[in-house]
Amino acid sequence: MRTRMVAGNWKMNKNLQEGVALATELKEAVKNPNCAVVIGTPFIHLATVAELLKGSAIKVAAENCADHEKGAYTGEVSAEMVKSTGAEYVILGHSERRQYYAESYEMLAEKTRLALANGLKVIFCIGEVKEEREAGKQNEVVKAQLEGSVFGLSAEEWKNITLAYEPVWAIGTGLTATPAQAQEIHAYIRGLVAEKYGKAAADDTTILYGGSCNEKNAAELFACPDIDGGLIGGAALVAEKFLAIIAAR
Repeated sequence: MRTRMVAGNWKMNKNLQEGVALATELKEAVKNPNCAVVIGTPFIHLATVAELLKGSAIKVAAENCADHEKGAYTGEVSAEMVKSTGAEYVILGHSERRQYYAESYEMLAEKTRLALANGLKVIFCIGEVKEEREAGKQNEVVKAQLEGSVFGLSAEEWKNITLAYEPVWAIGTGLTATPAQAQEIHAYIRGLVAEKYGKAAADDTTILYGGSCNEKNAAELFACPDIDGGLIGGAALVAEKFLAIIAAR
């Protein structure tokens, strides 16, 4: 039975004190959730927030990690460093990383390899931009992203991968894929996993929807059979909204 999950991605928001305050509020409110709850924080928050949430119902993710094990890479944070903070997850392949920092398929494959080698679970993001959706190329785009970066993993490694489908045209725009659109591509993605790793593995793979998922549309999206939860951006920054999304799962 695959894991249902609501994951928050704070992105470059909240100073350390604000992040601790939000994590504290969530910790006090989330006691026995009906799904896995993960929050992705900026690097400077990780150790503090992971310690704060130790033993709670909430797990912590980094928003990225380096594609090198260690060395002279000023400003980078390795998967080993992330793991040492107490974080259990790392978000990789987010469209903002692909767009603004030119992260290639090969780079993401290496980041994923290092994350798994250091005992982290990976939330791996895939999705098409507006022009690709309008051209009807969304299926070939997500297939290429999977084949280029994570379909080289072993079946055993795959057990530590959660996928997040994020229509790039719906991130931060207020636009949202309709439940029918989201379900269609989630089912297609699950089919690709089945072709690669078998039906049992596909049935066990958690696939999240990310793209202006909020407290108003979450229940409708989560009702779709192949949508296992959400990767939440803006709404994850407000405890009341994030808690409502968790309740919808």
